[in-house]
Amino acid sequence: MRVYHGGTGKIEFPDVSKGRPGLDFGQGFYVTDIQDQAESWADRMSRIRLEVGIVNVYEFDLQKAKTLFAYKKFNNYDVEWLEYIVANRRGEYEGINFDIVEGGVANDRVIDTVEAYMSNMMPLETALKNLSLHRPNNQLCLRNQQVVDNFLNFIENYQL
Repeated sequence: MRVYHGGTGKIEFPDVSKGRPGLDFGQGFYVTDIQDQAESWADRMSRIRLEVGIVNVYEFDLQKAKTLFAYKKFNNYDVEWLEYIVANRRGEYEGINFDIVEGGVANDRVIDTVEAYMSNMMPLETALKNLSLHRPNNQLCLRNQQVVDNFLNFIENYQL
């Protein structure tokens, strides 16, 4: 499958240890199979860092990787997804045993709900009702360097 990583630099050889902890699915290398989503992220990062936005393009053999490594997919913005996001953002899942995690992004459309739930300002039932109004986009977090080294192949990059 073709996947994309948006940022401000060429990343031919991703290093999962350089990923920031406390993100949606924990520390790792994040990609998406939605090109527009990667371009939006590259644009956002370019404005923050005052650098040129770059999208890196890879071929990822998810089918093979998920037969050899621990894989978790969240299909919906549901209670399982919400609890996993909250736990990672709080740093409670850094040692979890998934090598590849796939599912929706806690982006601008849903982050207010996630944060309100995290801070106990919104009950679970209300948070789930709000989340149900949105269709999840997609991200994959590659948390194991062996997954990256063996199944993610750099193809090219391009500037926005």
